[in-house]
Amino acid sequence: MSLDITLAENATTATSGHPARNIRKTRLANGLLVLTERMPHLRSVSMGVWVGSGSRDESPELNGISHFVEHMVFKGTTSRSAQQIAREVDAIGGNLDAFTGKETVCFNIKVLDTNVPAALDVLADLVLHPTFTPEDIAREQSVILEEIKMDEDNPDYLVHEVFTQNFWKHDALGRPILGTNKTVSSFDQQVVFDFYASRFTAANMVFSAAGNLDHDKFVAMVEQHFSALSATSNALPGRAKPEAQPHVTLKNKKSLEQVQICMGVAAPAVASQLRYPVYLLNTILGGGMSSRLFQTIREDRGLAYSIYSEMNPFRDTGSLCVYAGTSPDKAREAVLLTVAEFRRLKEELVTEDELQRAKNQLKGNIVLGLESSSSRMANLARQQMYFERFFTVDEIIDQVEAVTREDLQVLARELFHQDTIALTLLGNLDGTDIQRSDLAC
Repeated sequence: MSLDITLAENATTATSGHPARNIRKTRLANGLLVLTERMPHLRSVSMGVWVGSGSRDESPELNGISHFVEHMVFKGTTSRSAQQIAREVDAIGGNLDAFTGKETVCFNIKVLDTNVPAALDVLADLVLHPTFTPEDIAREQSVILEEIKMDEDNPDYLVHEVFTQNFWKHDALGRPILGTNKTVSSFDQQVVFDFYASRFTAANMVFSAAGNLDHDKFVAMVEQHFSALSATSNALPGRAKPEAQPHVTLKNKKSLEQVQICMGVAAPAVASQLRYPVYLLNTILGGGMSSRLFQTIREDRGLAYSIYSEMNPFRDTGSLCVYAGTSPDKAREAVLLTVAEFRRLKEELVTEDELQRAKNQLKGNIVLGLESSSSRMANLARQQMYFERFFTVDEIIDQVEAVTREDLQVLARELFHQDTIALTLLGNLDGTDIQRSDLAC
């Protein structure tokens, strides 16, 4: 077996009762990195092929092609039809799925540990041997054009899309993952094959797996399927860090009963040293039922049913956004109350109880999020892609606990300013007017 390196990552000793993670990684001769985490108490195995590029790595004329290729690999391979793929996965009780993001594409399957060889054979086949027939391309273009229409009819999706396109204006990060009617309609077989060949390379892929499996045996199976994958790799287009655009966008759509609100600011990147302070700030602001926005806007004022904040971190930047849906006559009040919470985070230290509650909530989300083989598989790939190392639960908890009230105030003062807040309102806006001066905090 031609292996480049093998590295055990389970040497870190647990210090507070959390067992050390049994993580290993091996790089095949062609450059493909294989990661595993052994979880012997489970009867399942989740495995995923991760491509280290997504929609932000597309040229404007090819916007949406990563998502398109993700769909197309399921339409048939050189040895299986789409129906055969579906039947074989069902026959082993598997769950086969895929998704496209701004920076990654993932193809994954979860099965019983006894069905790993069969599942790996199907997963490898659809990733490595798609046919991309012209007939399938034409059919899938119609499907995705309908998917675009469906999302455009979804107000909470649409307000996020309008916000994102204006927030990252003139940058690929702001373009839709699905693409547009124009770009998707332009894809032909040659374009699809060329893009596939440039991205689905060993150097640009990670194969991660977690569950009841043996690393060496699993690597041998992966190598059997993937060793023929070329070691050569085309250079991906350079990524320049985008500059956020603090826009105020009022989009009138009278057919909507509610006004959809999305407002936000630029935030630290995924691997920033500030990642735990910003996640705690997000939790306190709008991350749960006890959050300030939920209590103020929903519970105290009854202005909205849905109100929350969320972090969207990327390799070199990120955003912290607030979403709410409310009646047209209450939209302005909801915006002003949100700005007031930004101001309060800057002017007043959060209480010790509030910070501890946020820490417990964040720690709970992190630990509970690692209890399945699927989440461990994804966690492995993302930590490798963004950090090139693996963090123990104890390390993460220690870093969360180290955040102080003063840290959050300093971060809030850096993030929230009148001239850095972006805002999108979508809905029946007759009589609703928000100016930049209204965002003073």
